[in-house]
Amino acid sequence: MPRKSFKRVLLKLSGESLAGDQGYGIDPSTINTIAAEIKEVVGDGVELALVIGGGNIFRGLAASSKGMDRASADYMGMLATVINSLAMQDALEKIGVSTRVQSAIAMQEVAEPYIRRKAVRHLEKGRVVIFGAGTGNPYFTTDTAASLRAMEINAQVILKGTKVDGVYTADPKKDPTATRYNELSYIEVLQKGLQVMDATATSLCMDNNLPIIVFDLTTPGNIKRVISGEAIGTIVQGE
Repeated sequence: MPRKSFKRVLLKLSGESLAGDQGYGIDPSTINTIAAEIKEVVGDGVELALVIGGGNIFRGLAASSKGMDRASADYMGMLATVINSLAMQDALEKIGVSTRVQSAIAMQEVAEPYIRRKAVRHLEKGRVVIFGAGTGNPYFTTDTAASLRAMEINAQVILKGTKVDGVYTADPKKDPTATRYNELSYIEVLQKGLQVMDATATSLCMDNNLPIIVFDLTTPGNIKRVISGEAIGTIVQGE
């Protein structure tokens, strides 16, 4: 089936996607490349919001598995997402894209507080909105934050940019027989335990019939292609 194009989208990036080949921290050339692609789609009239993970700086779940208090570790992870959000804002504004960072944890010196109506107004004015600090609560991932924010701003789709070109039956790097799914239902994702988004985020999307498209972020131009309706990556939607 041909896919439709989208007018308002939420783009979910992993923290690792900003690290480039170095594997940690923020790689300036990588973040500038992503920013240039975002500028192009915003120039075409697309309303775009972003949620960025923090795994390139600090991963709460990994720290809690080594004995750190889970809530403290998650709050540290949320702060890492704000660092990434500010870096992306800087990269976008340097190339002339008006951008606002809204944080779920109050830090008025560096970011606006998250206010849903204000976020929607920014989008309507053509600004990119970056949602930092996850949901503001421990025990919830940035995947869940992306699902929640997407529904609050009435996004038409969640685009999940990864290092692979969709969802596979197994890890394609480890299993040469792994095949890519073009389309999946939410139930299939949950039953098969596929690594699309975590179960809470997937269930939230299923309850509100919000499609998820998993695509390869590393191929130049893919953000524009997926928004314009090209059938790349894997789409997760209702039956």
